Amino acid sequence: MMPTKIYAGFVFRTGFSFFILLATLLFSVTTSAQTVRQTKGDFEDKFRQIDEMLPTPNDQRNAAGQPGHEYWQQEADYSIKVSLDEGNRSLSGSETITYKNNAPDPLKFLWLQLDQNIFRRDSRSEMSRTFGGLNPGSGADVSPKLSLNQLRRQQSMTDNDYGHNITRVVSSDGKPLPHTIVGTLMRIDLPRPLRSGDSVGFSIDWTYRIVEEDAVNARSGYEHFPDDEREGGNDIFVIAQWFPRMVAYSDYEGWHNKEFMGSGEFTLEFGDYAVEITVPDDHIVAATGVLKNAANILTGTQRQRLNDARNAAAPVMIVTPEEALANESSNPSGVKTWRFEAENVRDFSWASSRKFIWDAQGHHQPGAKHETVMAMSFWPKEGGDLWRKYSTAAVVHTMKVYSRFTFDYPYPTSQSVNGPVGGMEYPMITFNGPRTDLQDDGTRTYTMGEKMFLLGVVIHEVGHNYFPMTVNSDERQWTWMDEGFNSFLDSVAGYEWDPDIPWGGIARDLTGYMRSENQSPIMTQSDSVLRLGPNAYGKPSAAFHMLRDTILGRELFDFAFKEYAQRWQFKRPTPADFFRTMEEASGVDLDWFWRGWFYTTDHVDISLDRVFRLRLDTKDPDIDFNRDRQENADKPGKVGVRLNQEQGLDVWVEKHPDVRDFYDENDVYTVTNKERNAYDAFLKGLEDWERKAFERAVSEDKSYYVLEFSNAGGLVMPIILGLEFTDGTKERLTIPAEIWRRDAKTVRKLLIFDKGTELAQIIVDPDWETADADIENNYYPRRIIPSRIEAFKAKGNTSPASRDIMQDIKTERKDPDEKKDEEKN
Repeated sequence: MMPTKIYAGFVFRTGFSFFILLATLLFSVTTSAQTVRQTKGDFEDKFRQIDEMLPTPNDQRNAAGQPGHEYWQQEADYSIKVSLDEGNRSLSGSETITYKNNAPDPLKFLWLQLDQNIFRRDSRSEMSRTFGGLNPGSGADVSPKLSLNQLRRQQSMTDNDYGHNITRVVSSDGKPLPHTIVGTLMRIDLPRPLRSGDSVGFSIDWTYRIVEEDAVNARSGYEHFPDDEREGGNDIFVIAQWFPRMVAYSDYEGWHNKEFMGSGEFTLEFGDYAVEITVPDDHIVAATGVLKNAANILTGTQRQRLNDARNAAAPVMIVTPEEALANESSNPSGVKTWRFEAENVRDFSWASSRKFIWDAQGHHQPGAKHETVMAMSFWPKEGGDLWRKYSTAAVVHTMKVYSRFTFDYPYPTSQSVNGPVGGMEYPMITFNGPRTDLQDDGTRTYTMGEKMFLLGVVIHEVGHNYFPMTVNSDERQWTWMDEGFNSFLDSVAGYEWDPDIPWGGIARDLTGYMRSENQSPIMTQSDSVLRLGPNAYGKPSAAFHMLRDTILGRELFDFAFKEYAQRWQFKRPTPADFFRTMEEASGVDLDWFWRGWFYTTDHVDISLDRVFRLRLDTKDPDIDFNRDRQENADKPGKVGVRLNQEQGLDVWVEKHPDVRDFYDENDVYTVTNKERNAYDAFLKGLEDWERKAFERAVSEDKSYYVLEFSNAGGLVMPIILGLEFTDGTKERLTIPAEIWRRDAKTVRKLLIFDKGTELAQIIVDPDWETADADIENNYYPRRIIPSRIEAFKAKGNTSPASRDIMQDIKTERKDPDEKKDEEKN
């Protein structure tokens, strides 16, 4: 730390006040203009308000981030009958849609989504698919290679005609309706404009071939198990994006008729569903909504188990593992139709298989619309104890945590289904992938990584019932508005489940991505995002953790976040509505945060470059001259003098004392009355208040430190300091981000401590909570950088969580001497 002095200085008050007044007037005139232009200097305003980038508030969405007094949204109700052809792995369905126009303007045509058309060989998604997938490759100079997975996908796409086959589109009176298919969309031309407040009904018949999920890497499909007891094996079907659905029509975009390209998910309308699903009679079906004909579908024993589960303290088996295993070897004797109903949902999904084990447990939320929510899981024997222990328990845990941050779980069921999809979400039902491994001794084991995966994916996908299934954001446009919120809350729920499990989603996990060149701003449209995982999941999650734990504090953040969720429950918010609500409810200007984190690719790298230790110049020569003498004495001695002494060279004045004089007894720091008189005159010249302040400062003799920071990453953040003192004590100090408002590149901060307090070490962001990308420039004095020597070259996945300890622990210990004996022989 660099020692220096503080000199008592005094401002010419009248002139200074006039200057401030004049500058304020000039600034207010300049910034009142609509366009702010800077033509001189390199000042960058990181705190410029983002209202200039956001949509203008209106009667539908007001300036406070609330739904306005003229807010509206459309309604779409569905009555669907669908049949599963297990042998041909296809669906055929018929649906009637009742669409209500709540918009203020008439509609001449309607748009529907045909998401299965993404798997057509000539789809826009397929034709624009780049080699290597969604993410950029390793470089142009690398020879391309075709993996077996890619070959499998190409073969599946070549061998099958995927996509919706629309066989009939008619009005409520049975008359054909003109319709045009445009990629993953279909336009229906109405015989007359649909006026505001009116409804229209129409029916569609369709069929399609179900994709093999593992082959084409889809969000739904079938999975085949060739080794089951039944001849030909068995399938699990997880069915989503399966029926023609209404395209959303909103106040801010009109028809959201953007092609389904794969990454950007779904933008949908709320409505009521009545769905009849006909499957082989030995299948178990899980679906959005409530089963309405259990008496015709389930056995008396199963119905009793389901009733007992409502108040059970732990999950109850509805279909036991033994019953599911018996079903695996059966052959259907016919079909059964499962009838489900769901109110006020934005989508409908289902799963069907004879392999399913099924358990259930009631989750109670007194005073809610649905006071008992049935948490349920469906999985094959391959799920094993991993699913039995954790799936339904994780469903219940998720609802408890998420409801605390938002609102009561809004639906009567919440389900987790094991199938080929790693993780996908729909109203009241989720598809989750992890399983156990079958060992040679017939047992099933799983790694710590698989346990983390199951817990994490169940919490995450069930959490989607809040975002976006209830807070109905536009996934096709802004992935982060559901995945980011959900990743934040699933990490909160994860740490509340078991803090010793290394969950992600916090700032320290993002530093590598934040520094990379291969990234895009969070506010990038979903299909154009370069790296979807860190962009739409990790980075927003880290941002919300920082807002909650570092910038706003938990009380302010939790209040504002809950206000946003409750304002937009069963409505369609935009980013502007979220930004405005968080500021409105917290009372804190966060424009600098939204601008930096969501609209740029800047990263956090705050460097503590220099630290100056200051001491007040007392003006008293008897004090200050002694200090100066001591400072000079503390400097290192001259190298030449030291070497002369070591060499034994004589010093002239020591051999010839007659040459000594007055200055050999009085050094340059000797005080005379001339200096003392000047000091007395200085004190006499001070005004009373000036002398009082000065003498107090001298008597207190506090320790003054000036810290100099530079913003190497470009992203402004609060400066969090861990202060360690020479007496062993520690303090934490948070400097608000606003310290950067006038200079976003370099700032200095004065810290003042009591007399005798000395800093030994300063660490910026000591708990790694701001995603600071370079922690080595956070230390002052700089530390020796810790590292290690790799004594071997690691092979494969060496993560501790990847070890199957459940299986490895069975390994017998070998006698190390046996091999030596064999070598001797």
